[in-house]
Amino acid sequence: MSSVLSVVETKLASLPLPVQLTMPDGQKIGDPNAQIRLIIKDRSALANLATGQVGLLGEDYVEGKFDVDGSMRDLMRLAAAILPGSPIEAARVGRLTELIRRLVSVWRHSIDRDARQIQFHYDLSDDFYGLWLDPRRVYSCGYFKTPDMNVAQAQEAKLDHICRKLRLKQGERFLDVGAGWGGLLLWAAEHYGVDATGVTLSRNQHAYVNRLIEEKGLGGRVRMDLLDYRELTTDQPYDKIASVGMFEHVGRAQLDGYFARLRSLTHPGGLIMNHGITAGGVDNAELGAGMGEFIEKYIFPGGELTHISHVLEHLTRGGLEDLDIENLRPHYARTLWAWSDALEAQLPQARQTLPNEQGERSLRAYRIYLAGCAMGFEHGWIALHQVLAQPRGPGRSDELDYPEDIAYPWRRDYIYQ
Repeated sequence: MSSVLSVVETKLASLPLPVQLTMPDGQKIGDPNAQIRLIIKDRSALANLATGQVGLLGEDYVEGKFDVDGSMRDLMRLAAAILPGSPIEAARVGRLTELIRRLVSVWRHSIDRDARQIQFHYDLSDDFYGLWLDPRRVYSCGYFKTPDMNVAQAQEAKLDHICRKLRLKQGERFLDVGAGWGGLLLWAAEHYGVDATGVTLSRNQHAYVNRLIEEKGLGGRVRMDLLDYRELTTDQPYDKIASVGMFEHVGRAQLDGYFARLRSLTHPGGLIMNHGITAGGVDNAELGAGMGEFIEKYIFPGGELTHISHVLEHLTRGGLEDLDIENLRPHYARTLWAWSDALEAQLPQARQTLPNEQGERSLRAYRIYLAGCAMGFEHGWIALHQVLAQPRGPGRSDELDYPEDIAYPWRRDYIYQ
């Protein structure tokens, strides 16, 4: 352990910000004027600090092996500085490993298993999420249309950005796959007059949104179903479909079928918006340095990332044509920092929404998760892409209502007017 401590001391001296460690025996190591202090409860955490395994360090924090005195922003500066290299490169896999991962992915994403995995995350506590999300509880990347927007304004701008891209019109049948707490579903119904259907696998979200639908008097044209997207019937195709923050849960091995399903649910000439987190590297389905394992264990079991180049390949194999692609990576970094700051400002209240010992572990996990993801988006280790698509036609335009066989205008200006 003395050699590990020596490595840690050397590493601390090379960091771009002052750090101090307090050991279990009270010994203090590092800068006495440090802006961030780690209070070590279990010396085993020193090994992960020495090797820069930040995901395992996150696990050590969740399990109470050390505490933090300082801001999450400074802790993430520390995490980025101790990494031995790019977490993208650390997660590169060979062909055999990728084949095994694909086979495992098929097993991990049955309808029943996906439901359990979604409920593990989203059914944690509505009150907990309500503390740090915006009033509409939009749990996905905001769109900072102007630099002075707060996160609530950015979320409304994002909802409208999606509706504009989809060219939603009065009376159209609109489907929101993975509708969350109903932000987009209700925005589309109230501002664009669509007949809206949402689906979720979260029991909490299902109950919450149905209460909102009743309170707003929208029961005649808005509905929220507790249903897997694979169980949706195709006998009445939708005019427009949005999938926001959902396809990360699908699994890479299922993406061809996922996009094919969206195509079968959309009538010819309709539009599909797929908005989701993508991998920063071509060959990794998660981040290295233990980050992917941390998220799998504590936050999103079953989640998998796909590089945008592979997303487009799967989308094409599923019978769709990509029309517009926008990377909102910096928007998500800012969104996540807003969430992290909001949670940090309300830690006592958050503990009350997550009672008992398991709740404290969940709170610690989310503190690391939100700030860590903000860091990941800042550094470009992960990204967020909106892909607008349409079903591929039969090669003839006379079977559609649109003369150019395309529902999407040739120029983007309609989105911003």
